[in-house]
Amino acid sequence: MKNNNKSKTKDKLAWLYLCNLVFYFIPMFVDARELSDDLISLAIIPVYVLVYFQAYRCPTKQVHYPILGLLTLAIIATPFNSGSMALFSFVGFFCGFHYSLKRLAIIIPIIVLLLFGLNIWLFPNYYFFGYASAIYLALSLIGYASSQKGLANRQKQQSAEEIKTLATIVERERIARDLHDLIGHSLSSISLKAELAETLIQQNRLEEAQQHLSELAEISRNGLSEIRETVSDYKCKGLANTVTDLCKRLREKSLVVSLTSDIPSQLSARVESQLSLMLTELGNNILRHSQADECEINFEQTQTSLKVTVMDNGHCESISEGNGITGIRERIKALNGEFDYQTSPNCIFTIKLDIHKEQQ
Repeated sequence: MKNNNKSKTKDKLAWLYLCNLVFYFIPMFVDARELSDDLISLAIIPVYVLVYFQAYRCPTKQVHYPILGLLTLAIIATPFNSGSMALFSFVGFFCGFHYSLKRLAIIIPIIVLLLFGLNIWLFPNYYFFGYASAIYLALSLIGYASSQKGLANRQKQQSAEEIKTLATIVERERIARDLHDLIGHSLSSISLKAELAETLIQQNRLEEAQQHLSELAEISRNGLSEIRETVSDYKCKGLANTVTDLCKRLREKSLVVSLTSDIPSQLSARVESQLSLMLTELGNNILRHSQADECEINFEQTQTSLKVTVMDNGHCESISEGNGITGIRERIKALNGEFDYQTSPNCIFTIKLDIHKEQQ
């Protein structure tokens, strides 16, 4: 449907451009002429319009045929009507629109010499040559400029489509990474607990098996909660709600949580979304691995930058970077930011972002 509308608009413009033919008819009313000259001039127009539309719709590889047809009709009309310079103008436009500068450098001198020859043969002065050559040159340049503008628009549209496609691919990879980070760890733990519980049941160690089954249920609930939170983040829950929920989750696990600054506002949706996911991942790591009982979250925001610090008092000599930390690094890289951490005397994770660039 969209292509049909474009085609209809293009045809309407093609008819509109034919208004330039009014200059073809002016000599028929101004000059003293033979009736036969007027009849021949009028007879040429229907054929010219037919060939004009062929040139208008013709691909560049085949356009030389209708252009030659337009040029031939313009030459035939010239002995009967000096207004044929209007016919040469369409020839100039199509040449400029379809041909390269290198080819135009050959075609334009040939047409100008042709106009000069017609002028010497048919007219006592050089008015026809002057006007016709000027119009032909001007329309050739206009046609070439239109062609380049169309080419630039097509390239811009293609670039926009490519960027959109790449953005879609990146988003899919991000979602896949998030789900892998959340579900992969939970499913591994569930599988391990289930196998241990099965082994303990076979050994009739029911009390220990019951403990593992309880832990399995807890892991399942936590995994489901994390998935729901991640889906909520995809729905742009916002940084403030994410930090509030994270603090609540940490406190529910008996951690003392300190939020030592105001939560940033007026961040771009992209920064909010990515920062929310990174903080969620850091919170999950604290709950899973740190064995901490205190946690502190701090934001330092200026007009151009944002620094986020997450600190806990867990005991950790080193950090083995798994999918979670890798995911954070990939998100930081996408935002052109920095990510660093230390493990002694406390675990401190630091995120630095240039929010000025993101908001431009």
